[in-house]
Amino acid sequence: GVEEKGPARDYKGYSRNHVIRVAGKADLMGSSDPGFRGDASRHNPEDLLVASLSACHMLWFLHLATVNGIVVLGYEDPAEGMMAETPDGAGQFTRVILRPKVTIAAGGNVETAEHLHHEANKMCFIARSMNFPVDHAPEILVEGEEASVHPGR
Repeated sequence: GVEEKGPARDYKGYSRNHVIRVAGKADLMGSSDPGFRGDASRHNPEDLLVASLSACHMLWFLHLATVNGIVVLGYEDPAEGMMAETPDGAGQFTRVILRPKVTIAAGGNVETAEHLHHEANKMCFIARSMNFPVDHAPEILVEGEEASVHPGR
C-alpha cells in the first residue's frame, strides 16, 4: 500500500512524498516525477515501472543462462522509458528499452547468450503485461575479452 500524510488542499501546496509499504519488506520512499512537483531524490512510479521491467528481464535471463550452462559474471542495465503526454495532462509509456550489459565466463556461447535475451523478454510476466513495446539491446562481454564487445542483434 501507499501512505501519505496530508493535507492536500491545492495543486501547488501538497507534498507528493509518500511511503510505499509492502508487508514484511523495506519501505520505499516515493514521490512524483520532478516534472510534476516531486522530489527527485525519491522513487517515482515511472522509475519503478522501468526498474520492474529491467529486474524481471534480468531474473529470467539469469535463470535461462544457468539452464544453458552460461556463467554470468556481471549484469547491469541502464534501462530507459519513453513517455508521451497528452494535451489534457495524462500520458502513457510508449516504449521501454532495456540495455543489459552482461559479462559471461570464458567458454560461454555468445550467440546463445544473445538469444536468451529474446527468450527472457518472452517470459517476463511484467513485459508480457504491458501495452507498449519492451525492447532490448544487449551487449555480451566475455571474460578475458573485455575489449571485444558483442552487441546484441
